[in-house]
Amino acid sequence: MKMIKHLIGFAFVLPLSLLAQTKATITIQNNSVLERKETVASINWQTVLARYPQIDTANFVVINQTTKKQVPFQLEHRGHSSIQNLLVQISLKPKTSVKLIIQKGKPETFAVKTYARYVPERKDDFAWENDQIAFRAYGKAIEKTSEDASGFDVWVKRTNKMILNDRYKRGNYHIDAGDGMDYYHVGPTLGAGNMAPYVKDSIRYSANYHQWKVFDNGPLRSTFLLSYDAWDAGGIKVKATKLISIDAGSQLNRVENTYTFDGNKTMDVVVGLSKREKAGVISLNEQQGILGYWEPTFGEDGTTGVGSIVTTPVKNMFVTNTQILAKTTVTNNEPIIYYTGAAWNKAGKITDAKQWFNYLDNFYLQLKNPLITKVE
Repeated sequence: MKMIKHLIGFAFVLPLSLLAQTKATITIQNNSVLERKETVASINWQTVLARYPQIDTANFVVINQTTKKQVPFQLEHRGHSSIQNLLVQISLKPKTSVKLIIQKGKPETFAVKTYARYVPERKDDFAWENDQIAFRAYGKAIEKTSEDASGFDVWVKRTNKMILNDRYKRGNYHIDAGDGMDYYHVGPTLGAGNMAPYVKDSIRYSANYHQWKVFDNGPLRSTFLLSYDAWDAGGIKVKATKLISIDAGSQLNRVENTYTFDGNKTMDVVVGLSKREKAGVISLNEQQGILGYWEPTFGEDGTTGVGSIVTTPVKNMFVTNTQILAKTTVTNNEPIIYYTGAAWNKAGKITDAKQWFNYLDNFYLQLKNPLITKVE
């Protein structure tokens, strides 16, 4: 009788253990007083595998436990052959949580909300976008021409669709064809939040990027690396890489810069925003590292807000005739992370200086109060 009882007990245990391997539950918690709208949350893939080791990466779905609907997701590699993170896009009210179920199934086709690519047909541009805004960096082919610029360019948009390929194919993207345009002027500045060494009271610009590599490309996050050849930064030989990510739904990019240089253990750098001749609205928050600018209106083209959030201590912020700058310090061969981006009033989401500065403030608070994830 004892043997029969043991066998029956084993029969019950085995199906339960198998069941535990056919799904995983993710809890994402928002402990802050901030609402998180269509935000991209990251879950370490190893924590998923620990709960669901038999997962088929080509045949699984993420289900919102409450709504029973599929949730958009992406498998992030970050330059590795193996999966690093599971990305999901969710919305959360303050002080709430959501449960997501990972299980076998056929995923829906979700909209592509981020995209990045090298543009050889346009003088080595590298361009990237999400469903809110678009940017580009200038490449080698445009150097020493009248169009050359060291800063990040902004392409404003008022559609959630990806527009880069259509605009480059169209050619004349300085006119609004209904989805936005490129009217932002970079010139001899850092544009919409590029970073450069600040040595002997001067910005030491590099040449444009010469190498590129795309690590991930949507639908929720695009990540790529731009590499810059060595240059003389006021007597210091410097090389740089910029690892840039853009998430769906965000107005700002995450930028991870690494400077390699000889002689000094640390070096001053500045993040800069191009300043217009006409009056705009400037916001300088040295304590929190938030640099904001609501530009003057350019007629029918509208108004663009640009801004940066520096995550390292800011030495000071200052304004010149052509730029708004935040100075901080980097260490040789150690990455520095900051966020930079833009918004356009004609997109309808952010329409004045107050809304733009509030957006930057809330973004800063979200960085300080990240979502908490748990897999079980």
